[in-house]
Amino acid sequence: MFSRILIANRGEIALRIIRAAKSMGIEAVCVYSKADADGSWLRLADETVCIGEAPSADSYLRIDRIISAAEVTSSDAIHPGYGFLAENAQFAEVCRDSGFAFIGPSPEAMGLLGDKVSCKNLARKAGTPIFPGTEDAIDELDEAVEMAELIGYPVIVKAAAGGGGRGMRIARDEQELRAGVISARQEAEAAFGDGRVYVEKFLEQARHFEIQCIGDSHGNAVHLYERDCTTQRRHQKLIEEAPAPHVDPERRDQVAASAAELIRQANYSGAATVEFLMDREQNFFMLEVNTRVQVEHPVSELISGVDVVAEQIRVAAGEPLSITQDQISVNGHAIECRINAEDPDRGFMPQAGLIECWRPPGGLGVRLDSHATAGYRIPPNYDSMIGKLIVHGPDRATAIARMKVALEEFEVGPIKTTIPLHRRLMDHPDFVSADFDIHYVERWLEDPSVATKA
Repeated sequence: MFSRILIANRGEIALRIIRAAKSMGIEAVCVYSKADADGSWLRLADETVCIGEAPSADSYLRIDRIISAAEVTSSDAIHPGYGFLAENAQFAEVCRDSGFAFIGPSPEAMGLLGDKVSCKNLARKAGTPIFPGTEDAIDELDEAVEMAELIGYPVIVKAAAGGGGRGMRIARDEQELRAGVISARQEAEAAFGDGRVYVEKFLEQARHFEIQCIGDSHGNAVHLYERDCTTQRRHQKLIEEAPAPHVDPERRDQVAASAAELIRQANYSGAATVEFLMDREQNFFMLEVNTRVQVEHPVSELISGVDVVAEQIRVAAGEPLSITQDQISVNGHAIECRINAEDPDRGFMPQAGLIECWRPPGGLGVRLDSHATAGYRIPPNYDSMIGKLIVHGPDRATAIARMKVALEEFEVGPIKTTIPLHRRLMDHPDFVSADFDIHYVERWLEDPSVATKA
């Protein structure tokens, strides 16, 4: 097992990794930018190293400086967290070549699953359900048109190396498709340096469903069942819950097993999330695989009792998974609200600045993962998420009730946050009934009078 881990990240995920490492008797080293010099998580680290100025391009994305920090602090391994370099195969390869264990998949597995075209091809072999569409990236516009005519409109154009909604275009006819392929290629090239795109069937009404998996280097892979991430805005998740409501258990188990098999066949070691869309007939179609720990991993931890980050560390050290599939079961229901420093009434404008009031909630079944405190100044340089509020209860109704109480208790000011929005969402009839799709929040925000089914 490692003696020292360097954490190449910041904020709440850095704090989460510190806690897991220390619970395993491992020292934690944190790198930080000058904007994060007063970060609360740094006080819990055994050693800290400043690696640059506030912009991430000058700090958290500087592979050379992170490697140098690992060398001077005698670290054994590097944990990338999520975001920044977490899904950068080159970073994983440099870590390995420099003699540091990368707490994540190998560069080869990351490349295989991170590329959506090769991932779809492997999914076919693993029996993981996928969307009908092109098997490889398209070379000519006519290929896209032929596939659309075969599977029927609407279709969606996606970037092979994409994520976060970039390089995606929906097309409902040939004219939109031809224009969409061209613009998606341009956006993908600018965003990812890879302009390859492919075409697949688009679901008008769908729920977002994902399976948390963990694999090791001994050929083992397990799943921690599913999370429902349907409550989102512009492809950005707002609320995650587990298990997914109103899903046939037998069908769910089949999809979860196929996701674990996909991870196993990729020779994957580490935490991964296999994401799906589900239609109203509960047909599942794989979207992509996230080759890192997810923001919403606490939801899976609370229903399964498995420490996802600790398992990441164990398998990176070459140990087998500490649990087998038959030891994992679903216990109760968990809900997570992402608390962002944003003003929902002003187009979700980010709110950098000083937090003067910070009164977090508590009580039975309440967990708050956050680096924020009273007196913390939110820098304008990074993601606006300042915390994750997670509750757990014996059933969904109890979890919703506990979340409502926790959100009512949670006070943050004077900056604006998404807490008031979450309070409203907890009473939204579509959320309460779980009769929703991935666009219901956007419809509701545009016109609250017609967006609900109540």
